[in-house]
Amino acid sequence: MAEPEQLQTKIPSVLEDPSVQAVARVYADAFLDAVGENGESALEEFGSFLDDVLAKHPELERILMAGMLNRDDKLGIIERVVAPFGSEIFTNFLRVLARHERMELLPVILREGWLKWEIRQGNKRVRVCSSEKLTEETMQRIGKTLGKKFSFKPILIPEVDKQMLGGVVIQIDDTVYDSSLRTRLKQLQERLRQRSLNEIQSGRDRFSHSERD
Repeated sequence: MAEPEQLQTKIPSVLEDPSVQAVARVYADAFLDAVGENGESALEEFGSFLDDVLAKHPELERILMAGMLNRDDKLGIIERVVAPFGSEIFTNFLRVLARHERMELLPVILREGWLKWEIRQGNKRVRVCSSEKLTEETMQRIGKTLGKKFSFKPILIPEVDKQMLGGVVIQIDDTVYDSSLRTRLKQLQERLRQRSLNEIQSGRDRFSHSERD
């Protein structure tokens, strides 16, 4: 199985563009709709094309994914290179991308395809960041807690950030649940600051009342 994260280093500038990702999601949804229940095997074929064909033949990758050739020439390459060996659905998908001049989005579409397939299966990726590598027991406990809290089955993606002071940061989609020590210290500092301001204001109010009396 070609994991989506492995593709990120190939075209980081594209992956960082939200508008490009939005287009890739549309194609990923269309691809999954076309393959139906065979999503996993279809995505594996997709990944194999990138890893076993394009990655091992950089010149072919450059020709297909850059603007060197027009769409008809790219369609010709697909007919010669992919059609004899690939499934009809995947070959047709490449034809569509070539006609719309979207071949350069292949890695992004695959990444979005895996994410969407997991969601369709009732799963969702959850980023778990900590200052040190968490034990398997801790990861299982986090997964069980999240499973009870949310309707999806969490797929935990552990990350280590040595700059964290401690605790755990959990990210689900665009929502971040931050229980890191650094955040808790900031929250404590803010509460103390607010308390001091309230005490100062309270003292001013008492002083003001005593002057009027």
